[in-house]
Parts: sequence; structure tokens; C-alpha cells
Amino acid sequence: MSTSVHPVDEHLPNGKLFALGLQHVLVMYAGAVAVPLIVGRALKLSPDQVAMLISADLFVCGLVTLIQSWGMTQWFGIRLPVMMGVTFAAVAPMVSMAGSVSGTEGARLIFGAIIGAGIISILIAPWVSRMLRFFPPVVTGTIIAVIGISLMRIGINWIFGNPFGPTAPSIVNPEHKQWLDAAAAAATAPGSALPPVPKDLALLPKMPNPKYADLTGVGIAAIVLVSILLIAKFAKGFIANISVLLGIVIGAVVATSMGLMTFDKVAKADWVGIVMPFSFGMPVFDPILILTMTLVMIVVMIESTGMFLALGEMTDRKVDQPALARGLRTDGLGTLIGGIFNTFPYTSFSQNVGLVAVTGVKSRYVCVAGGLILIALGVVPKMAALVESLPTVVLGGAGLVMFGMVAATGIRILSGVDFRENRHNSLIVAISIGIGMIPLIAPNFKQWMPHGLHPLIESGILLASLTAVLLNLFLNGAKDDVQATIDAARQADSH
Repeated sequence: MSTSVHPVDEHLPNGKLFALGLQHVLVMYAGAVAVPLIVGRALKLSPDQVAMLISADLFVCGLVTLIQSWGMTQWFGIRLPVMMGVTFAAVAPMVSMAGSVSGTEGARLIFGAIIGAGIISILIAPWVSRMLRFFPPVVTGTIIAVIGISLMRIGINWIFGNPFGPTAPSIVNPEHKQWLDAAAAAATAPGSALPPVPKDLALLPKMPNPKYADLTGVGIAAIVLVSILLIAKFAKGFIANISVLLGIVIGAVVATSMGLMTFDKVAKADWVGIVMPFSFGMPVFDPILILTMTLVMIVVMIESTGMFLALGEMTDRKVDQPALARGLRTDGLGTLIGGIFNTFPYTSFSQNVGLVAVTGVKSRYVCVAGGLILIALGVVPKMAALVESLPTVVLGGAGLVMFGMVAATGIRILSGVDFRENRHNSLIVAISIGIGMIPLIAPNFKQWMPHGLHPLIESGILLASLTAVLLNLFLNGAKDDVQATIDAARQADSH
């Protein structure tokens, strides 16, 4: 008597597993390495430290993918074809933390918040799996749209330059600064008649900075963007799915030919390196930052819930409440492991869920193979050094697409919301997006508020999330509609 094997549990030939696993890795690679680049540079870490973040990210991506797809005990792993990667939802709060405290001290604060949020997420996962009614498509679509809009600022700054520091749009006239320095020196000289120079006296920057919006860099970003568009338009299947990655490769070739990208750091990097825990020292646990990151993780887990339910329908495997709790618990475990190994919060990557629908291959062992490939990439420091060497203008051209696609995903989800019969939904979206834009447009809005509240309110994503949930609860009530959540997840997967 033969026992049939469910397609999800099918063991494919090793050669096919490797090829399909590599396909999943290439589809997610650009998104996976973007977050450590963003946060590492926001923390003002050295190139070697940023490369270490990239290696750690790839290593933990693979490790958590293995746990989620293969399973680990009866508590962890949904055992579906899922690729895990760093969530973009946590980027804005982490960049805000980096803006307050940079360097290794800031990194320790961020990793402490991530570890704390990971532990809490593991504990509350069964409860979160029952919270779907508080996150209908009008809420999740709005949150994801605000995430994309908030990230756009990072992509734009990659192209033109950061508004502060060496690439600020305006600089102080060097002659004026020289005069002020001379006056300050004269004021401290013995017998000087000049009054003491006030502390922190500075001249107003009025001169255009030649390093800001350099046309060469803008041109390279434009080449990357056009390359992605052409590949997406004319290529088919797998090649079209990795258009962003190919656009970055083309941009890197152009930048190298112009002398803007060198490979000195790649040459010096080791071929093999072990990813070590707590490389920045012991993490610092700040309760407010942990609460901030926990709120982000609740949003991430609600998004994952929709992904898991949609994936269950795609693969014809029922996702019941215990399976859902295992999957969400793994989001928390991945985040805990990420904080220990110097990386960030993890979630299921929607583009890989979409790839399952495109290829029709339902075997979870394809993602197990992808996880093993990611682990292998994570222990090759030369690969991380190569990514870190990419000029920001190359990443900027791709960033517009990556972050814009996040916003577009939110808009796609909102396209399935009933705005005609339920006018309250329009109010929820309008007010939530408006509140979410406050930190972007008026970043100093919090200057007279208690300092302890700043980490909670300086992220537009968190403000929009709280606003959308509360407004929906007030205007629409809490309706339990699982099918609407599955349909929304399908919209998010259909790239």
C-alpha cells in the first residue's frame, strides 16, 4: 500500500533543489542586504563593521529560514516554503535610534531592543495569531503604504546625499569659517579686547555644496533605474523577478568603469569568517526602545499571518491556529537570534511567497536549500565586503524601486477595501497616512514633549499603525474576517 506525499513535503532531486533554492535567494538578495546597509551607515559604523552586519544578516536569514521551513520541535517552524529576511518595517525606528546614539553604543541599544522584542514576540505569538480582527486590509494596507513612503526618503538620500554632514545641500563659506576661527583664536589671546566667543557660535550654511546632488551620481542612479525598468519590461520569468539585483550589478559595473567603486576592501577580506554573537559588546536594554520594537513586531507578525494563510491556500495545506502560532513564534525566535548575532528583526519575504505561486513548486525543501545557500554566503566575508563597497548612488536607483514596491504593495491591498459603501475606510486611510507623515515632514515636532516618549513617536510607521488600529476599532469595530486577510496577502504577493 503506497502512501502519497503532500507536495509541501516532497523531496526533489538535489540538483533541482539547489537550482530552485538559488532562485529564491537571488529574488530576495537585494532586499536582504539593504537593511544592514541602511542601519550600518545610519550608525556611522566603519566599512568593516557594515560588512560584518551584512554577513551576519545573510547567516541569520539562512538559519531562520531553516527553522521556519524545516521546523524545530513542536514549538517553532510553520513547515511551509517560506524564506525569512529582515523586515523593512523596523528600519525607520532603528534609523531614528541611530540618529540619537550612533556608533557601537547605538548598535548595542538597537540590538538590546531587538533581543527584548524577540523574547516578547515568542511569548505573545499565540495571542497575536488571534488578533486578526484588529488588522483588516484597511489597516494593514495603510501601514504597509506608510512603510514604503517612509523608506523612500532613504532611497532619495542615497541618490542625492544626506541632508546633514559632508553631503548637506549647503555648506558654510570656507572664507567666513576661516574668519570666525581667527576671531575665536584672537578672543582667547592674552590682552585681547574682543569679547569671548559664545559657545557653539556657528555661521549659517549658505554656499551650495558640490558634493550634494552630483550629476555623475544622479546619472548612475538613473542608469540603475532605467536598467531595472527595461529588464522588468522585456525579460520574462526568473530574469524579470531579479530585475532589481541585475540593475544593481549594472550600476556597479558602470561605477567601477568610472573609478567610483574599488575592490580594495574585497581583496583584504577573508574568504571564510565565522559570524560571532555580541560583536559590538553586550547589548543595552532600554524599556522604551524594547516597547517600540515590540509594537513593530506585532505589526510584522500580523503581516506574516496573512502571508502564512495565503501560502496555505497556495500549497493546499491547511494552516490551523497551532501552525500559525509556530510560524509567528519563529518570527520572534528569528528576531531574538538576530539581536544576538548583530542583525535585525525577521519576517517572511512576500516576494518569495509570490515566487511559489509563479513556479508552482510547493516543496518546503526548496526553501531549506535556499537557507543553506544563505548560511554559506554569510560565512564568506568577501561577499559582504563586495556589497558594502557599492556606492550609495547605485543603491539609490534600486532603492526607489524596492521601497516604492513596498508602498505599491500597500496600495494593492487597499484596492480591495470597500470605500464606496463604507466611507469610514477613507477616513482611516487619510488620517493614518497624515499622522504617519508628521515625523518625515516636521521631525522636530516632539521637541517640547517628554524625552522618554521620543522613541515611541519619532517613527511615522508606529504612529500610522496605532492611528489606523484605533480609528478602525472606533469607526468599524472588530470584525473577524479571515478571508479578507488571505485576499489581502494574495494582493501583497502578486508582484
